[in-house]
Amino acid sequence: MVFYLVRHAHAEWSPDENRPLSARGLQDSLAVADLLDSFSVHRVISSPYQRAVQTVEPFAKRKGLEIKKCVAFRERILGLYSDITFSEAVRRTWEDPNFAYRHGETNREAQSRGVNGIRELLDEEMEGSIVVGTHGNLLALILNHYDQSLGYSFWVRLTMPDIYRLEVGKSGKTQIQRIWNG
Repeated sequence: MVFYLVRHAHAEWSPDENRPLSARGLQDSLAVADLLDSFSVHRVISSPYQRAVQTVEPFAKRKGLEIKKCVAFRERILGLYSDITFSEAVRRTWEDPNFAYRHGETNREAQSRGVNGIRELLDEEMEGSIVVGTHGNLLALILNHYDQSLGYSFWVRLTMPDIYRLEVGKSGKTQIQRIWNG
């Protein structure tokens, strides 16, 4: 089975996790649709957060596909931190996958949630392709499960939007390829 993991396009930062895409993000969502158009996709799943849904929405509309919202693919909850930058806070969670800030998830917990979402989709079907609208940290954590060399520095290099093709074979063998060229 092939998954196209789509990191959401640009959204102006705010503490509201359900924030919408920016004007630039909305424009980029059309480029996401153009790229995905060339692939045979039969389902679209998304984090319930608006910015993830809006990123895959133009593609889903073109193909006449419903977007199924799935909390397994929502962004990881970083929690409460202070006296450091967001990037430094994320780095700390990658350095210790069992560490969590107050009211936050560990990398291990968030990764387990995302990978379980992938496994549930694999249990439902092993043929075809699925677009999954998600978020940078969770995308990196899912791919890290399949390739441990993809860690914090990989997360730092992700763009908004970004798209990775994850192929999971029946034997469990996986292939990961970046397909976004924006």
